[in-house]
Amino acid sequence: MALARLDGRICLVTGATSGIGQETARGLAGLGAHVVIVGRDRARAESTRKAIVERSGNPRVDVLLADLSSLAGIRGLADEFLSSYPALHVLVNNAGTVELSRTVTVDGFVNHLAYFLLTNLLLPRLRASAPARIVNVASEAHRFGRIDLADLQSEKSYAAMRVYGTSKLLNLLFTVALAERLAGSGVTANCLHPGAVSTGLGKQNGALAKLLIGLLRPFFLTAEQGAANSIFVAASDELAGVSGKYFVKQRAVAPSRRSQRLELARRVWARSNELVGLPG
Repeated sequence: MALARLDGRICLVTGATSGIGQETARGLAGLGAHVVIVGRDRARAESTRKAIVERSGNPRVDVLLADLSSLAGIRGLADEFLSSYPALHVLVNNAGTVELSRTVTVDGFVNHLAYFLLTNLLLPRLRASAPARIVNVASEAHRFGRIDLADLQSEKSYAAMRVYGTSKLLNLLFTVALAERLAGSGVTANCLHPGAVSTGLGKQNGALAKLLIGLLRPFFLTAEQGAANSIFVAASDELAGVSGKYFVKQRAVAPSRRSQRLELARRVWARSNELVGLPG
């Protein structure tokens, strides 16, 4: 894959203190970008920053701290970024989790609103920095997701993998609506499946989940292999001007039909606006 050099470009990567996010940040730093990584724990984030600098040879790696499970935390992150950096050329929305039982954020939410709110708060800076790219890490799990706009927080029923699939379906619908809104702006929005990757995702669910992850690990991709798709979508010369697509193994593929329903994507956008308190 032909990757562009990113010297002088500013990239923001969420969920960057481990797994795919860390390897994505390292790859972008290796291409010369000024990379800003987002984490929750200061010591862990600083350790990650040092590791990325050492492995990439690029000293332009910064840390911002934020709890992306909190709307206030997301707003604080956006404010800090906007006050500290004059441009944003690549936003990689990577942070995510799997919960075996229904667990809500401090605001009472269970799904995709972190991607939605952070991206919207940073959109003016992205537009002003064009050409720019938004990269949403989703999953093939979107194919078994289902949308109930009256129950986006899964209060009526909760099945872990169905809800995970729904959150990924929401990521794709968000990308479709975002690409429509950004048409002609010089900012592109694409999403991707990183593959089945051996990361810390889901380990918070107890001993059984850890055991299952351990048994399956030999069949998983490494975090570096999984991050290759994110780096490709963020930096490939081939994708200049390409928007609204879904990538698997560095190729645009057809996602589920449900994920491409523009009217549904618009309705999800409107409902998400209501939930996070953004204007229409």
